[in-house]
Amino acid sequence: MPSALFSPFTLRGTTFTHRVWMAPMCQYSAAPDGPDVGAPNAWHLQHYAARAAGGAALVIVEATAVVAEGRISPFDLGIWDDAQVAAHRRVVDLVHAQGAKAGVQLAHAGRKASTDAPWRGGGPVAPGAGGWPVVAPSAVPFADGHPTPRALTTDEVAGVVEAFAAAARRAVAAGYDVVEVHAAHGYLLHQFCSPDSNVRDDVYGGSFEARTRLVREVTSAVRAAVPDDMPVLVRVSATDWVEPAGWTGDDTVHLARDLAPLGVDLVHVSTGGNLPGVHVPVEPGYQVPFAARVRAEAGVPTVAVGAITDPAQAEEVVAGGSADAVALARPLLVDPFWPHRAALALGADLPLPPQYDRARALL
Repeated sequence: MPSALFSPFTLRGTTFTHRVWMAPMCQYSAAPDGPDVGAPNAWHLQHYAARAAGGAALVIVEATAVVAEGRISPFDLGIWDDAQVAAHRRVVDLVHAQGAKAGVQLAHAGRKASTDAPWRGGGPVAPGAGGWPVVAPSAVPFADGHPTPRALTTDEVAGVVEAFAAAARRAVAAGYDVVEVHAAHGYLLHQFCSPDSNVRDDVYGGSFEARTRLVREVTSAVRAAVPDDMPVLVRVSATDWVEPAGWTGDDTVHLARDLAPLGVDLVHVSTGGNLPGVHVPVEPGYQVPFAARVRAEAGVPTVAVGAITDPAQAEEVVAGGSADAVALARPLLVDPFWPHRAALALGADLPLPPQYDRARALL
């Protein structure tokens, strides 16, 4: 039987050669200041080109800030300035040269901004030490030891919407094939959605409809900012892992139903990140059931991510109808050629770059 995992998949005007994608993973390797602040550099060029050569059908570039203060760390990528577009274009051109599609995840970290790189401890970076004051839906800090954010005004929320739209236009100028709105992992859009981080009493707080208003407004603005044939993805955290409180699986299905008519083509389903110290039952494919729910109950295509490491497991996710594609994160860090190994295991034809073909027997 032909492999479902290695069959083509089309969203709007974009066809992906197969359904093994690279999930966005921050590299914390951009310049923190100066003329090249936030721009992809040599590390990003080799990193993303290697995964495209390794066979990923879509390479999604890491969380890329739509405003400077929306960076998770001072070392994050950004696309808030036209001067950053040319460096993104170099990444896109390298990915395209290997036959892969290129996507970028547009992001604002909100109250989780201004933190250090993980290998430097990951703690908050104070404004006097290279960091900056953080903002959020409400003045609720992420965790003990983190700064209390300033609550965004209603006018400032409108500015966030425009920042995402402007970043989407720059992504088009850079040549990206796909844009993904980051509404997961406890960053700003997720913070607005969850009642644990949003205690506002205006049009952006209170009811489900009010708390999800910003995600809908950002999604609509991004959709309007890109060509009609360009796919728009939204990444969500399907649960805060504190059900029945917090953000829940039912909420995610509801949100996906609301996003579909706004032009969202696919929902990238992850979990968690908005609350510290929460027990997450990590096991193989632990987030796949959430992707399956969204696909079945909201009628929206999904990509599953998280602890998907085995080719047969990935094949079952797609062949069994749980998701339309799988996204790999850590497996592609340690093995850029995972897609080629998976194709071989599943009897699919995925040509190696000709420069590497002599090593096929070693896969």
